[in-house]
Amino acid sequence: MEDRTEYVEKLSAQMVDWDNQIERLRDTVASSTPGTRGDYSRTIAALQLKRNEAAEKLQGISTAADHEWEELKSGTEHVWGEVRSILHDTILKIK
Repeated sequence: MEDRTEYVEKLSAQMVDWDNQIERLRDTVASSTPGTRGDYSRTIAALQLKRNEAAEKLQGISTAADHEWEELKSGTEHVWGEVRSILHDTILKIK
């Protein structure tokens, strides 16, 4: 079992990777046709909202008491899975 510090570091690195991927998607959308740009922008906005929810979960784990963080971990894992899924679907849709 990993400790909280390792877990937070792993998730923080994942957040940076997601931010980079979202920025690349935004760049791709900026060069897309006007007809698809709006739909893609809404898709990226939904992805960004879910990513922000994941960041809130990470913050909660970072500040939780030692006996609480394990309980928060399962909720965090659920949101993380949702972000991964939405990001994957968004990449397939936009590329």
